[in-house]
Amino acid sequence: QVQMEEFGGGLVQPGGSLSLSCTASGSIFPPNTMGWVRQAPGKVRELVASITNNGNRNYGESVKGRFTISRDNAKNTVYLQMKTLRPEDTAIYYCYLDQWKNEDYAWGQGTQVTVAS
Repeated sequence: QVQMEEFGGGLVQPGGSLSLSCTASGSIFPPNTMGWVRQAPGKVRELVASITNNGNRNYGESVKGRFTISRDNAKNTVYLQMKTLRPEDTAIYYCYLDQWKNEDYAWGQGTQVTVAS
């Protein structure tokens, strides 16, 4: 069983930056993908960013060019650097681990990101 614990989040002004991290523990095998989805009231759940164990990245269209995802495989930790934040980035951000040969995802507890002045 895998557990995910995410860190970061908080309140930031528009145009500001914020970093998130998420660490997986337990039985972790490649190939796998780690990343974040976000959920905001009145909005559809959307992929924020993802990264495979080999470093292949995907970004949601709304965050391309502003967010950067990275990971440290030795630490089983994924990082999300968010820049030029906008009010519409306000959401609960959930990190996840998708082990490709396992149907089950592991999810973090979620962290609130609020972009407001």
